[in-house]
Amino acid sequence: MDRKIAKKKYSWQKMVGYSVGLTGMAFLFYSIITTSNYERLNVAANRILLDTVQYGLFQEFIPITGIVQPIKTVFLDAVEGGSIEKIFVEDGSALVPGQKILQLSNPDLQMSYLNQEAQTLAQINTLRNTSILMEQQRLRLQEQALEVIYRIDQLEKSLARNKSLLQDQVIARIEYEQIEDEYEHLLRRKKLLATTITKDSLFQAMQKDQMASSLKLMQENLIIAKSGLKNLVVKAPIAGQLSSFELAVGELLQKGENIAQIDATNNFKVTAQIDEYYLRRIFIGQQGSWKNGDKVHTLTIRKIYPEVKQGSFQVDLVFQDTAPELIKRGQSISIRMALSNEIKTLQLAKGNFYQATGGNWIYWYDAARKIAIKKEIKIGRQNPLNYEILQGLKAGDLVITSSYEAFEDMDQLKIN
Repeated sequence: MDRKIAKKKYSWQKMVGYSVGLTGMAFLFYSIITTSNYERLNVAANRILLDTVQYGLFQEFIPITGIVQPIKTVFLDAVEGGSIEKIFVEDGSALVPGQKILQLSNPDLQMSYLNQEAQTLAQINTLRNTSILMEQQRLRLQEQALEVIYRIDQLEKSLARNKSLLQDQVIARIEYEQIEDEYEHLLRRKKLLATTITKDSLFQAMQKDQMASSLKLMQENLIIAKSGLKNLVVKAPIAGQLSSFELAVGELLQKGENIAQIDATNNFKVTAQIDEYYLRRIFIGQQGSWKNGDKVHTLTIRKIYPEVKQGSFQVDLVFQDTAPELIKRGQSISIRMALSNEIKTLQLAKGNFYQATGGNWIYWYDAARKIAIKKEIKIGRQNPLNYEILQGLKAGDLVITSSYEAFEDMDQLKIN
């Protein structure tokens, strides 16, 4: 007896067919959705520049150009005028303190010194003679005083003897009174001599002080005159390099005329101009760096000139350590002037995309799908190399940093 077999409602072949159909419909639906919601532009890969968002050290800084200058410059002037007799060194020579540079000839100055020296010696002799006369006067007064005292002593004894003789009427009263008058006269003279000696001593002491002051002044003037002769030989006041020295033998120099300048070579400073926009962010002690080959040198701001000229102001920087040996006056160096401390943060290399977006959005690149999608971001601080990324991206993200001028503000870019 035949048995009727029931037909299966779904076979595996139909199930596979349905699945393929549904997948195709889903892909078609996704394509419709994606193409209807976004504007897409095909872009050649060689027309864009990609960069990776990184997490690392970030610092605000500005690049400035500095000019190397001697840390100390001495301008050498002629203390005395005269004709150049000898030149001992050449322009550009390295000098040590006290080294001769040139010698001047000034006959008038030399003659003036000789005359002043002769006058001083004559005055010294006059003062010495006056001092001798004063000493002789003092001795004469003392001798007179001694003579008066001696006579008083004799008359005192004579009066004592004659008083007894007068009582015995051996001598006449008139003889006694003559001796008594002479005695009283000598007493008055003794008192007068004592006053004279006292006043003479005071006068001589005052006169000696005046003579000593006069002699000291004349000697000082003579020393000054002699130093004027010494100034005819111009010497280096400091160690350094001679520059701007363009004189010849026989040339006449006026008093106070500039001869040359000496630049100290034991250390240097760097002068730089900074845009006035950064005036409030620059301070004494602020540091910058200069990369010289493989070595990085640190410089510190020592002086700020607040006067703004043509949109910039000047600063002086000094090397924190010893200046490099091969550095030269007038050399230009590029300094990285730090405006903040280094911090670890998310950052992205600078690019032309910022001109079109103002840092508000960027094209984020999906490497798997080769699509760049517009993405909102937030940029913080910046330096000449990088932007600080505050929101919208993470470390390792790929973004397009080249110009967006040709993309017409598309939502998506298909990178071919």
